[in-house]
Amino acid sequence: MSREAVVSLTRSLVEIPSHEDETAAGDFIADWVRTETDAAVTRDDAGNVIARRSADDETDAVGNASDADSLALVGHHDVVPPADEQTDDDGSYRIEQRDGRLHGRGTADMKGALAAAMLAFRDADPTVAPATDLVFASFVGEEQGGIGAQAAIDDGFAPDRAVVVEGSTGYSAPGVTDVAVAHKGRRGSTLLASGTAGHASRPDDAENAVYRACDAVDIVRSLDAPETTVLGNDLSGSVAVTEIDGGSAWNVIPESCSVTIDERTVPGERVPLGETESIAGVEWRVDQDLPPMACGDAAFADRVLAAADAAQADAPEHVVKPHATDAGWLAAAGTDCVVVGAAEPGEAHTATESVSIDVLERCYEIYRRVADADHGE
Repeated sequence: MSREAVVSLTRSLVEIPSHEDETAAGDFIADWVRTETDAAVTRDDAGNVIARRSADDETDAVGNASDADSLALVGHHDVVPPADEQTDDDGSYRIEQRDGRLHGRGTADMKGALAAAMLAFRDADPTVAPATDLVFASFVGEEQGGIGAQAAIDDGFAPDRAVVVEGSTGYSAPGVTDVAVAHKGRRGSTLLASGTAGHASRPDDAENAVYRACDAVDIVRSLDAPETTVLGNDLSGSVAVTEIDGGSAWNVIPESCSVTIDERTVPGERVPLGETESIAGVEWRVDQDLPPMACGDAAFADRVLAAADAAQADAPEHVVKPHATDAGWLAAAGTDCVVVGAAEPGEAHTATESVSIDVLERCYEIYRRVADADHGE
């Protein structure tokens, strides 16, 4: 693969707006894979693109072979809304190349790494020991909580192992592409406190919902967040109150109050937030629960680390990520995952988003090495 190939494919992907509707981006990806490979390509009802180069002639509706082991390269083609400076007057996405980097919405998260994965999927050698099916998947709705991944899993998408191409560069040291063997999840929840309204001049005649909410917040502050270790790497959760809303006027005892809680979860135990319901009038409601990820296959994690080491001069490490990805949904469904990608901390979702072209080439090399190793090399 040439440097020009990964630049050109990244440009093509980034130029397709996909923050409101991922259809055009998915069309491009499916057409490219059909044209460039002999893979069986499916497009599910959610809009996901799933392709398989199979070691077995028998596959099901989502490309799962009946007996063969499987390795997937997994990304997503939706992005967050662009900043004004990332679009032209006609609304098209702007992409610029300068200082060895591609700049624009989606370059880092994650169309650059997606391009590298597409090229690696194309170039992997299917003639070596046919023990493993090679799968490529690009999901919709990752930025909306993984709705595409969940839909694919519900339809039977179940690779044995997956390399999820979210960012893992710059964790152990600047510029180094590491291998993330775990990441945190996120559980967002709300405390709903209810009381009875009354005049502020007679507070004892009412039940103050704000007081009840504050009592529940005291419980939240007393709870310890769980910690765990994944393949020798420590991962700590957290819990924090991030918003509080209650009251209607300066002279009215409030009858309702809500408290928003952000919890970063780790594999295993959760913060026992249900204890807040011991306060009269308080209800705890879970609004979003993005699962954490932990790789349970040490040999696979080591094999990917060896591929990353061979693809760069510096020594990569097994690391953990603070952010939830689609790897969490896959891991919860039984797939052993690692995360390897070009994005660096602080690049995604910014008005100055960019990605290193050198690192995109490196990611291609890592994905290709992992794919060929899983095929028996």
